[in-house]
Amino acid sequence: MRTLWCERAWLPSGITEGVLLRTEHGRITEMTTGAPRTGEALTGLVFPGFANTHSHAFHRALRGHVHGTGTFWSWRETMYALANRLDPDSYYTLARAVYAEMVLAGFTAVGEFHYLHHDRDGRRYADPNAMGEALRAAAAEAGIRLTLLDTCYLAGGIGAELAPEQARFGDGDAQSWAQRVAELRPDANTRIGAAIHSVRAVPREQLGAVRGVPLHVHLSEQPAENEQALSAYDRTPTELLAEAGALGPETTAVHATHLTEADLALLGEAGVFASICPTTEADLADGIGPARELADAGATLVLGTDQHVRVDPFAELRGLEYGERLRTGERGRFTVEALVRASTVDGHAAIGWDTGGIAIGSPCDLVAVDTASPRTAGSSAHGIPLAASAADVHTVIVGGETQASEGKHERLGEVGPLLAEQIERLS
Repeated sequence: MRTLWCERAWLPSGITEGVLLRTEHGRITEMTTGAPRTGEALTGLVFPGFANTHSHAFHRALRGHVHGTGTFWSWRETMYALANRLDPDSYYTLARAVYAEMVLAGFTAVGEFHYLHHDRDGRRYADPNAMGEALRAAAAEAGIRLTLLDTCYLAGGIGAELAPEQARFGDGDAQSWAQRVAELRPDANTRIGAAIHSVRAVPREQLGAVRGVPLHVHLSEQPAENEQALSAYDRTPTELLAEAGALGPETTAVHATHLTEADLALLGEAGVFASICPTTEADLADGIGPARELADAGATLVLGTDQHVRVDPFAELRGLEYGERLRTGERGRFTVEALVRASTVDGHAAIGWDTGGIAIGSPCDLVAVDTASPRTAGSSAHGIPLAASAADVHTVIVGGETQASEGKHERLGEVGPLLAEQIERLS
């Protein structure tokens, strides 16, 4: 049993002072509010763990190299070149460092949209899931919960074969993909989900064969995707997914940027999650999607860091609100409470982890934020999410165990040099 005292905590009922928690087997078993300081103290404001619902771990090696010019499509070519320099060993060491960076920032769970399956020539490794197992091992070592969203990626575009640089992504057809994924097993730290890369990468007739819980899909990130789908099928990507039975409460539509009114209605009626990735969408000039309209239609908004141009839950939640302000000219499109919920409780649900925030019976996932830093000093507690950054996170606890404190990872130490070393090896 562990006893933790929170100076202030973001509870489901609101910000509360003097919250005393007792934990057992990684879960909160007792909670008292208004308690005097005792046991291990978590100063500042304590949030429930943040969930990163959309990650491509290897993209982290592109940070600082691809942000100046070009288009989404030229960026993609650079990304493919990086992907083809990875093998299971280098993927493990890079992902371990990336996941450790996430932990330092306050993420306690991540949904990894995983499509680097085979060797660079498309041949299966001796273990067909060696790359996925590398991610599993990396997450366990970094102390973050993983949802491995094994991704079906069969085509280089609508009606196009995979290009040579995409060969390692493919399984031939959806049945072969499913047979490989069936060999993956969940464990205490890992959920196994599925993903449709996009309607560009999975032919229309095979969309319905890609199943999993949870099920994620890149949706209408670029106008060109919509144009291609309409030209080939006379359907929007959302309409294609609806026809295939791929939309439902277990589905997360990633980006969902360029939508019609009919698309919004279909996504809302299906009760999907929508994973918005504001820092990536800004960096790639994807556009600002109709987040408020998605929520109003019935979708549940969650957040991801995607290519990891930033690894900062506060940057993403602010980006969601600020994107809406830029798009509409109105402030307060989402309450601070809604932004925090999208980042925490709802985000965990989208990647298959059941958590109710800081509450009895929930996993003891806690993120303590300094409220007297140069960024947060003078802010009201309620305003901290709009003022803080990942640099203000001073303690991260996952499943009742401290994984990071004062800018260092408990097992891996200084994460910056670790990242630099792994990225240098890939350059």
